[in-house]
Amino acid sequence: MKDDAFEHEAGETGTAGGLVDRVADWLMNEALGETEVEALVEGCCERLRAAGIPVFRAFLTFGTLHPLFSAIGLTWHREEGLKSVGFRHGARGEGWKQSPFYHMIETDIPYLRRRLAGPQAVLDFPVLKEFRASGGTDYLAYHVRFADEENLQAYEHGMIGSWTTDRRSGFADHDIGALLRIQSRLAVTCRMRIKDQIARNILHAYLGPGAGRQVLSGQIKRGDGETIHAVIWYCDLRDSTPMADAMPPQEFLAALNDYFECTAGAVLAHGGEVLRFIGDAVLAIFPIRKGEATARQACKSALAAAREAEKRLAKINRQRRKKGKQVLSYGLGLHVGDVMYGNIGVPERLEFSVIGPAANEVARIEGQTKELGRRVLVSGDFANNLKHDWVSLGRQELKGVTNPIEIFGLPGTRTRRRRPAIEPIGPLTSRQSAKGL
Repeated sequence: MKDDAFEHEAGETGTAGGLVDRVADWLMNEALGETEVEALVEGCCERLRAAGIPVFRAFLTFGTLHPLFSAIGLTWHREEGLKSVGFRHGARGEGWKQSPFYHMIETDIPYLRRRLAGPQAVLDFPVLKEFRASGGTDYLAYHVRFADEENLQAYEHGMIGSWTTDRRSGFADHDIGALLRIQSRLAVTCRMRIKDQIARNILHAYLGPGAGRQVLSGQIKRGDGETIHAVIWYCDLRDSTPMADAMPPQEFLAALNDYFECTAGAVLAHGGEVLRFIGDAVLAIFPIRKGEATARQACKSALAAAREAEKRLAKINRQRRKKGKQVLSYGLGLHVGDVMYGNIGVPERLEFSVIGPAANEVARIEGQTKELGRRVLVSGDFANNLKHDWVSLGRQELKGVTNPIEIFGLPGTRTRRRRPAIEPIGPLTSRQSAKGL
C-alpha cells in the first residue's frame, strides 16, 4: 500500500518526530475500525518509510486459534510488499529455538538490537547472518505480551516482531525510539484485529464460513434466518456402531476423522458448506443463489464432490488395509429443495443449520443406500438438473415422506443391496435429462 498524499504532506509540513506522531495517531484511529491485520502492518511500514525511518524489512507474528495454524506470520519487504504465512501446529522446530525471539521469550527481555555490519556487528543467531547476506545492517526485535499469566508463552498470547534496515549507518537513536514507540501502538491495534480474526476463525471452524458470516452480520437470535434454494448433501458412515464397540476410543476417533476427510473434505474442496456433523453423519449444502450459482452449477459441484469423496475413500482404504485396519464405507444422498437456513435451538444455546421437508427427505434418501445397494443416491429433482447416465431405481416410499420420490443412482457405485427397488420407472426421458441445462 502506498499513501502518496501522506508522504507529500509529511515532507512539506513536519519534523521527523511530528511525522512519527502521525503514524502513531493513524494506528490509534485504525484500532477503532475494521482494517485487516495485513493492511495495518503494510500501512504502518509504508508510513514509517514516508516519515524517514529507514525500514527495509519488517516481520510480525502472533498466536491464533485455528484448526490448522497455531500462529500467523507477516513479512513486509520494501521491494516485495507483504506476505503472509500460517505456522502449523507443532511445526516449530530447532530453528525456532535458535532464533532471537525464542531467546527473548526465555530470558523475558522486551527488545533486542543487533548490528549486522561493521566493527560492532554481533551475529549470535543464525538468522542474522541471512539478514546480513540480504543487505541488512541493523536489526531490532521486540515482543509484547497480551496476557500476564506466567504459564502462557508470549508467541501464543502476544505479538513478536522485528525491524531491519539496510542503511549503511544502521538505525539512528531517534529511529530506535520511534520504532519502539510505534511497535507498542501497532501491538494495541493488531490485538483488536486479532481478536476479531480469532472470532471469525472459531465461527468458520464450528459453523462454516457462510453461517459464520451470517452470525457476525447480526443473525444471532433464535429464528433469525432465510429460506434458500440449495443442493442438500447428507452422508452417513456405515457400520459405525460395531466399529465403535470393537475399537479403542482413539482408534475409532481416527477412523471418524478419516471418513470426514473423505466426505466433508470433498464438499469443502468443491465450494460446499458443511453445516453439521451429526454423530457420524455430514449435513452440507451447495446454495443456489441468483448471481452466484444456478441449480445446474450447484448440482454439478455436488456431484464432483461425490466423485472426489469416492477417490478419497479408495485411497484411505488402501492405507487402512496396509495397516490391518477395517475399511470404511458410507452412504450419500443428494437432493434439491427449499430449506430454512438459520438459528434453531433455545435462546441460550443455538445452532445454525437447515430445516424443512427437503432436509428430512435427503436423510431418508441416504437411508435407501443400504436397501438399494448404492453408495450414492440422488433424487429426481437433483437428476433433472444434470444430463448424466443416471440409473433408475424407481419411486421409493420414504419414512415420514408423504409421496414416493424418484431415486437414481450413479454407474459404478454399487454396494451390497438389501432389497429390490419399488416400482421401476426406467431411465430419465430426454426431456427430463435436459431440464435445467
